[in-house]
Amino acid sequence: MNREPTPFHLAFPVSDLEATRKFYRDKLGCRIGRESERWIDFDLYGHQITAHLSAAPGDAGANPVDGDAVPVPHFGAILPWEEWQALAARLEAEETEFIIAPRIRFQGRTGEQATMFLRDPSGNALEFKAFRDQSQIFARARD
Repeated sequence: MNREPTPFHLAFPVSDLEATRKFYRDKLGCRIGRESERWIDFDLYGHQITAHLSAAPGDAGANPVDGDAVPVPHFGAILPWEEWQALAARLEAEETEFIIAPRIRFQGRTGEQATMFLRDPSGNALEFKAFRDQSQIFARARD
């Protein structure tokens, strides 16, 4: 499938709606959309994510990726390179606790990308990444 990207929707469980509001609005800069007493829509880089008050999310462990233990499940956004750098610098300046600190993964290889992982107040893992070359997003390594 080769077409222009369209926004996606993701609903995820949170244990504290107000802490979630502050994290996504104040820390990540997400605009708030519709909301109720049990859920909030956020604009995450043009994508609609919805935090639903529910039991705390589960942790299914991690998978090794280029030397890192990548948490499963996780979600996030692919940002333009300069925007990723600015977000990483701001989060580091705020002394954010990272699961995986900002770094370059697959350096010099197919799929080279900037990546970082952090958790929201309910323990959901988020990844923000960037590619200098957007054509590498779905590139496969050659054997």
